[in-house]
Amino acid sequence: MSLLQTRALTRHFSGLKAVETVDFDLPEGEVRALIGPNGAGKTTFVSLLCGRIPPTSGQVIFDGRDISALPAHRRINLGMAYTFQITSVFANLPVAENVALAARRREATSAGVARAVADALERVGLGDRGDQNAGDLSYGHQRLLEIAMGLAQAPRLLILDEPTQGLADAEIAAFKALVRELASSTTILLIEHNMSVVMETADRVSVLNFGQILAEGTPAEIRANPAVQAAYLGTA
Repeated sequence: MSLLQTRALTRHFSGLKAVETVDFDLPEGEVRALIGPNGAGKTTFVSLLCGRIPPTSGQVIFDGRDISALPAHRRINLGMAYTFQITSVFANLPVAENVALAARRREATSAGVARAVADALERVGLGDRGDQNAGDLSYGHQRLLEIAMGLAQAPRLLILDEPTQGLADAEIAAFKALVRELASSTTILLIEHNMSVVMETADRVSVLNFGQILAEGTPAEIRANPAVQAAYLGTA
């Protein structure tokens, strides 16, 4: 069963067709990568899924429910969590408190929050950074902190937009392992330029180009697709 669907999802900006009649299905339990050239509409598409911007037309359906008109915070309450290309941590708060703010969406007790914070930070490799101000972290570690904030909400769907941007090679390797671990309990939509991450972690790949789905398939099928090679992989 699909956890997330879109039907004819469309967003225009003053005549620019950023996303155009996209039909998309993400089954529960799958790791799906979304790739495509710069300007293909990936971030706009994700913003439509999360409720940051409204669609011009079409539907976003989560767990069988039309959520097209719901604001972002209501979608979070339904079990969606996301990180964006631009970090959005609270720079003047400690790392642990950033995660605690997210954990309080689902944990009713201080003990429950503390457990969720400790677990999330440990899973992303920031277990020893809890007392450090978030603004003092490197950019790459801020990205990991955002992922921890998402994990602390125990989401049914975790949307990660360029999560490995700014990470060192060792941190990228750890991120791949984290995605494989999370896949047993969380549906993941991964927007990523690093093709090594895409090919090693995704069950299936969707390719967006000029605001439309160009191709979908397994990593191997996408790598061998001539249209994808011409539009993206051949120049990546």
